[in-house]
Amino acid sequence: MVRQPLTPEQIEAGRRLGALLRQARAGRDLAEVAHAAGISPETLRKIETGRLPSPGFGTIVCLGEALNVPLQELAATWRGSDLPLEAAS
Repeated sequence: MVRQPLTPEQIEAGRRLGALLRQARAGRDLAEVAHAAGISPETLRKIETGRLPSPGFGTIVCLGEALNVPLQELAATWRGSDLPLEAAS
C-alpha cells in the first residue's frame, strides 16, 4: 500500500499538535517524557518540531497520558479549534 502525501492542512495540524506537546512538556526533559510515553526521544523531537506531522494514534494517546493532556484537547488542537469534539460534530 502506498501512502498518500500529506496535505498542507495535515502538515499544519501536525505543527499545531507538536507545539502543544512541546508547551505541555514545559521544563520536563524530552527523554523522560519520551520514555514515559514508550517512544524514542528522537520520535518525540520529530513530533514536537513538526517533522513527523502524522504520528500514530497510540503514540498520541501515550503522550497525552505522559503529559496529562486530555485526548479531546489534543484532537481540538489538531483540528485547529478549541471546540470539544461533540461541539464540532
